[in-house]
Amino acid sequence: MKILKVDSSTNGGDSVSRELTDMIVEKLKSDNPDADIVTRDLGTEPLAHLNPITTGAIRMGEDDWTDDMKAAAPAEKAILEEFLSADVVVIGAPMYNFTIPSALKSWIDRLGVPRVTFRYSENGPEGLAGGRKIIVASARVGNYGDDSPIDFQESLLETFFNFIGIDDITVIRAEGVGMPEGRKKAMASAKEQIDAL
Repeated sequence: MKILKVDSSTNGGDSVSRELTDMIVEKLKSDNPDADIVTRDLGTEPLAHLNPITTGAIRMGEDDWTDDMKAAAPAEKAILEEFLSADVVVIGAPMYNFTIPSALKSWIDRLGVPRVTFRYSENGPEGLAGGRKIIVASARVGNYGDDSPIDFQESLLETFFNFIGIDDITVIRAEGVGMPEGRKKAMASAKEQIDAL
């Protein structure tokens, strides 16, 4: 089993989502001692936002590449290959201003590749990246619940991964961590969710 752990918080040692991803990977490792773990830290080593060169390197055919796109392609494709080679992807996703950190969005932008992770057929879009499990470590300062109209964090991730064909998605949520005694309560609840994985 290969586990890809992706962190995106910029809060360093105070990060709730990082604490959650560590706990999740520790649980997975205890259940699968031979698992290979790969880590990508978008909080400390963010990817650049897409630009015409990276977009072309990711989505255009080699015959249409400029020299700049050709030079950018190996690093861009390595991000996608890292994702596609994983059996389980653990994503640390704190809520920043009602959505995900921009660094996490930049990573996702490398995964939505036409004819590789999805395609359009006569019946509409078809995901091609199934066969792997996503575990989202969701951290929220406030309390939003399951169906909040201002949740553009968990809903964005679930919608995107469903779109590319992944329906095995588990959200481990620590919510209300900014409230009095909130972090303690939220982490206790999250620990129960992780133990049940």
